[in-house]
Amino acid sequence: MSAGNAEGLVWPDISYPAWRDTCSALHLWCQIVGKYRLAHTPWVNHSWHATLYVTPRGLSTGPVPDPKGNLSLTFDFCDHSLVAEMAGGARSSVPLEAMSVADFFKRTKNLIAEVGGTPTIQGSPNEIPDAKPFAEDDAQRPYDAAAVERYHQALLRISDVFSQYRTAFIGKVSPVHLFWGSFDLAVTRFSGRDAPLHPGGIPALPDSVTREAYSHEVSSAGFWPGGGGIDAPTFYAYAYPGPKHFSDATVMPSQAEFNNELGEFVLSYDSVRHSPNPAAALMEFLQSTYAAAADLGDWDRDHLECAVGEPRRPRPPFNEK
Repeated sequence: MSAGNAEGLVWPDISYPAWRDTCSALHLWCQIVGKYRLAHTPWVNHSWHATLYVTPRGLSTGPVPDPKGNLSLTFDFCDHSLVAEMAGGARSSVPLEAMSVADFFKRTKNLIAEVGGTPTIQGSPNEIPDAKPFAEDDAQRPYDAAAVERYHQALLRISDVFSQYRTAFIGKVSPVHLFWGSFDLAVTRFSGRDAPLHPGGIPALPDSVTREAYSHEVSSAGFWPGGGGIDAPTFYAYAYPGPKHFSDATVMPSQAEFNNELGEFVLSYDSVRHSPNPAAALMEFLQSTYAAAADLGDWDRDHLECAVGEPRRPRPPFNEK
C-alpha cells in the first residue's frame, strides 16, 4: 500500500521486518563505502566529512580527494550497482546482489583500484555492538532490490522535507546527510553555544569522535529505516544537552511521543505516510520538536530563524527582517 501527499508524491511502504536482512546488509555496505570517504577526506566539524548524500539514483560519497585524484562511489538503486567514477573519466561498477559483507568489502576495494583510486578502508564496523570485521563476515546476505527501491523513494521524500526545514534557519545548520554508523538520515540545528562534555560510550565509536560531534548545543532530527531496538521505520528528534522538561513538551503531530529509553521524541514513518499530507506532517514534527528544544533551552530564536527559503528569492539583509 502506498500513501501520497497533497502534491501526489508517493510515500512507499517500507515495513522493516519485510526487508530486515537486506537492510542490515545495506547498512554494513554503506559503512564500507563511507569509510573510504572517511580515510581520504580532511576532518570537518561534527564528522560532516564522512557522510553519504541522497541522490536521484541512490546514495553517494560525492567527490572524495583520493591521493590519485577525485573519486566518487555511488550506490545506484535504479540499476542496482555500486559505481566508481574517477577524475579523468575512468568509470566502473559492480552489481548489488546477494553476497556476504566480506565479498562486498573485497569488490569495493577492487573497484576503487580498477578506476585508479587508493582503496584505504578501515576494516571494522562502527556503532554496532560485537560486529565482525568486514573481511570475516562471510555469511550470505540477501538483496531485495524492490525493497531497496522503496527505501530510496522514501529517502527522497524525507530529504526534500529535511532540506526545506533546513532553509528556515540563519544559524549554523548541518547538511542533510546519511550517517552510515547509525544508518540515519539527519539534519541538525545549533544554538551557537558550547555544550557540556559528552559522556561518550557509543559502541564501537571512539569517545573523541562523539565528543567532537556534540561539542556544541544541538537540536537534531532524523530518520531510521529500522533496527537498533525499534523494528519499524521511525523519525526521531532530540536535543543535546536535553533541557529540563523536554520530555514533557507537547509536540506534533499527535502520534509523536517521547521514548524514555532513547531519550528522544519518535514518530513512526507509517503515521506520516498515512496522513493526508505526509510532507506537512513531517514538517510539523520537525518544527515542533525544535521549538520545544529551543524554547526550553533558551536559544536566541529571534536571531537564528528566518522564513522558509523560496526558489529565486534572495533573503533580505538581516536588519531588514
